[in-house]
Amino acid sequence: MKIVIVGAGIGGLAAALSLEAAGFRDIEIHERSSEIRGLGVGLNLLPHAIRELTELGLDDRIRALGVAPATLSYLTRHGQLIWSEPRGVAAGYRWPQLSVHRGRLQLALRDAVIERLGEVIHLGSRLVDVRPAGDREVARFENRDGSTADVEADVLIGADGIHSALRALRYPEEGAPPWSGLTLWRGVTVVPDFLDGRTMIMAGDPEQKFVAYPLASEPGDEGIRVNFIAERRQAGSADADWNRAVDPAPIARLFDGWSYDWLDIPSVIARAEQILEYPMVDRDPLPRWTFGRTTLLGDAAHAMYPNGSNGGSQAILDARTLAFHLATTPDTDAALAAYEQARRPAMTDLLASTRATGPELVMQLARERAPEGFADVHDVIPAEELEEVANGYKRAAGFHPSTLNERASLSVVRA
Repeated sequence: MKIVIVGAGIGGLAAALSLEAAGFRDIEIHERSSEIRGLGVGLNLLPHAIRELTELGLDDRIRALGVAPATLSYLTRHGQLIWSEPRGVAAGYRWPQLSVHRGRLQLALRDAVIERLGEVIHLGSRLVDVRPAGDREVARFENRDGSTADVEADVLIGADGIHSALRALRYPEEGAPPWSGLTLWRGVTVVPDFLDGRTMIMAGDPEQKFVAYPLASEPGDEGIRVNFIAERRQAGSADADWNRAVDPAPIARLFDGWSYDWLDIPSVIARAEQILEYPMVDRDPLPRWTFGRTTLLGDAAHAMYPNGSNGGSQAILDARTLAFHLATTPDTDAALAAYEQARRPAMTDLLASTRATGPELVMQLARERAPEGFADVHDVIPAEELEEVANGYKRAAGFHPSTLNERASLSVVRA
């Protein structure tokens, strides 16, 4: 079986590794960028993703890239604690949660693909068309020099992100991703130690928020290297020049007064070497991912808001689930249908949850019920309600401790 993957991001590389582990060898990856530079900022790999990477034999190299947060804390913009919970093994999981630099993770997965499959990544290769050919698909790719090449595949996987070419070919009227009205500014900086050095914080509410979590340190760091996201609702347009570097100073001023005994948020933002601006966008859920022998995976299938820190993890779950069904279902069409049935309804529900702020709902409740603060959070939000918000999101995302620890493995040995 020949399998062609469009996109060499986290999802596409994880798909190649999952397929190889399931016994498939005739795999190609086509990436529209001319090089894989390992760009980006931080992301969180939740325990369900670490389980899959561990079962792919990548445990040591992935853990070496990251920091395992022990605690996640939600706070008001005044710095008052709303909810705090243990994470990873401290929360009873058999696998940790890891905060990693996205670019380093991508490079590690790329290196593993080359080690296990050889030079199967074709750079500067952009998908421009797909047509059926019997029970196969013919994908046309445009190369850097303007030439085109047709590639036949038994299965074509679109793992090419929120601006997926394969998705656009299947849904040509969809248009640009809808904007939430929120703007994100993301950066990495080194700050003095705060809390225990392994706590992820989210402070604010649906109108303005700040997120920070530790990343692996680098030589010369004097303090903690953190990834941060500053977020604010504001007037604008999703057609603006997004994903561009901006001056940190004006962004820091938006957070004047957000200074706590243990962390000065304006200083964190101002110290960043670079801040990138993004719209907070997602994609509407689709009625179908699979057409013929083509299917979608990761952000191409279900791009969602970063609420819950779950996008990259779900792409890895997609990859493992697809490989499992292709390896264990004799009929390819039935395998693709089983993959979609296993993943699409769950991702539709999860996308709706993230649009409703996901586990960050506790911050919204605190803002609505006690905008000026509180003496005791349980005076405004009962402990049972806080716990249900947290556990409800874990169940929706498939990483409640009991569910994940007891679930059967997606690893297969293909005859």
